[in-house]
Amino acid sequence: MRKENYMKLAFRFIYEYLTICGLAMASSLVYIIFIFPNSFAPAGLGGVATMIQHSFGINAGYLSFLINLPLIVAVFIWVDKEFAVKTFVYILVFSSMLVLLQEPFLDLSSFIYLTENGTSRLLGPLAAGIINGAILGFTFFANCSSGGTDLMAAIIHKFFPSYNFVWVGFVLNAIVAIVSFFVYDYEIEPVLLCILYSYFLSNVSDRMLKGSREAIKFEIITDHPEEISRDIITELGHSATMINAEGCYTHKKKNLLMCVINKDQMIMMKNILGRYPGSFASISSVSNTVGRFEGTREQNSAID
Repeated sequence: MRKENYMKLAFRFIYEYLTICGLAMASSLVYIIFIFPNSFAPAGLGGVATMIQHSFGINAGYLSFLINLPLIVAVFIWVDKEFAVKTFVYILVFSSMLVLLQEPFLDLSSFIYLTENGTSRLLGPLAAGIINGAILGFTFFANCSSGGTDLMAAIIHKFFPSYNFVWVGFVLNAIVAIVSFFVYDYEIEPVLLCILYSYFLSNVSDRMLKGSREAIKFEIITDHPEEISRDIITELGHSATMINAEGCYTHKKKNLLMCVINKDQMIMMKNILGRYPGSFASISSVSNTVGRFEGTREQNSAID
């Protein structure tokens, strides 16, 4: 392997792990600034650690590390070693920062979001859910996780691929929300704040995972396949797949073009089809794409 390749691999390695460390530090700040001061438990195992800290005074940083460590070891042995190592680095940095940021010599009171009368208390879990949702999305892009239920999901999917983990996560989050009623002085507000946090966390992370590769699929029945495919290639930078088809009523031979384009190209695609009367198209949403969908114009035009 040439020296340039070694340099690229080293740079990628350093970049990935610095990114993971930065994400872990940002998430720990979210806990310190938005979650702990507003007295509610976030979703998953992080919520369990938060409630134990609130009730017994044990630093959530130590609890987070102890709870996640056996799960990380199990993932390392049975699932994916790289995923486990990256998650271990994330949890190590996250837990260490939680410990350090709650020490007396680090005064972050000027950054803490809290109002004395509670009128803006809803904004705390809202901001925490949005920020941690974005962090969660970035960790998945780096083949990493923030620990907790993500590790449990990886283990369960290893042995039960068809099992839907969504229900396990839902039950765990429901338990955290219910228990928080008793932990936080028998008040309903912490339960609602937990639900609000969980909602924004899951929605933002899902949008990041799906939105970055979300696309639109056109299935076009036309008598002008060559012209339409040429316009798609030259104007949209994508290609199309041509399929021989037959009408069920007239048994007339037809051409079916299938094309996947970016969401913001829909109007351009409709304009192309408007040039060829008699063409019919159905449109559907594509939640994700793999391969060279976002490659160069030459790469995409080579895919048929």
